[in-house]
Amino acid sequence: MRSNRKMLLLVSFLFSLLLVERYFRNHQVKEIQLSDWFNPSKRPDVVTTTDWHAPVIWEGTFNRRVLNNYYQRRNITVGLAVFAVGRFVDEYLELFIRSADKHFMVGYKVIFYVIVDALFRLPDLKLGPLRTFKAFRVNEEDLWYDLNLLRMKSLGDHIIWHIQKEADFLFSMAVNQVFQNDFGVETLGKSVAQLHRWWYFKNTKNFPYERRPGSAACIPFGLGDFYYDSSIIGGTPQEILNLIDKYLKGVVHDTSNRLNSTYESHLNKYFFLNKPTKLLSPEYNWDPKFRLPPQIEYVKV
Repeated sequence: MRSNRKMLLLVSFLFSLLLVERYFRNHQVKEIQLSDWFNPSKRPDVVTTTDWHAPVIWEGTFNRRVLNNYYQRRNITVGLAVFAVGRFVDEYLELFIRSADKHFMVGYKVIFYVIVDALFRLPDLKLGPLRTFKAFRVNEEDLWYDLNLLRMKSLGDHIIWHIQKEADFLFSMAVNQVFQNDFGVETLGKSVAQLHRWWYFKNTKNFPYERRPGSAACIPFGLGDFYYDSSIIGGTPQEILNLIDKYLKGVVHDTSNRLNSTYESHLNKYFFLNKPTKLLSPEYNWDPKFRLPPQIEYVKV
């Protein structure tokens, strides 16, 4: 009798396991492949794939319908972090947020992480559906720091404290930008770098990398892949935290050697050693002061 009961319990347990396995198999989103949504042959006029096989996103190379079908089933949340102090709050922040509300990750849950020096100066904004606004204040005693250093240090703290639990992907952008057209899920990836709008069209040997051997940001002559713009970085919160950690350690190293390399130099060194998994073309960060070359078909920011 006891053995029959044990057998029934075992059968019931195995059946339950099969039901659980079936549930997760049926509800699991199949991982999307690069070839499902990316067609580099559509843009033979530009670089669309790196030497390490990462896609370079240009208008015409991606199928947003396929990507939307994938990411909507994953029910993702995307964070957008922006840092503004002093006159940048009054001059740029409202236009940045309003344009991002209209064009950034339309149809997806977005959290705007806004880091400022004075909360009372924040614009009064009414955001669209699926949008959340979170504002944070930097300490006044920290304002003497280099602003890029303060921006990345603050962002790293917030990633650790809460962002990594709230967002699947995160972008950090300079506030003095305006979204012009849809900035969509084709930009999502583990580690996303922005190609520089000016230096993309120049010879690699002329890139303004940090060349001093004593700097943690040094890329020796003859080396380097692309020149990346510091106005936009993206990826998973953990990957951005890794970048920030290397940057802060690089600053400490340079300071101890009486050197002062720029944030963009450290960023380029990081991506030289840790290749980004996705690159955004200059279409995603164009400067309207520059003449529009024929390769730029659709300006996003």
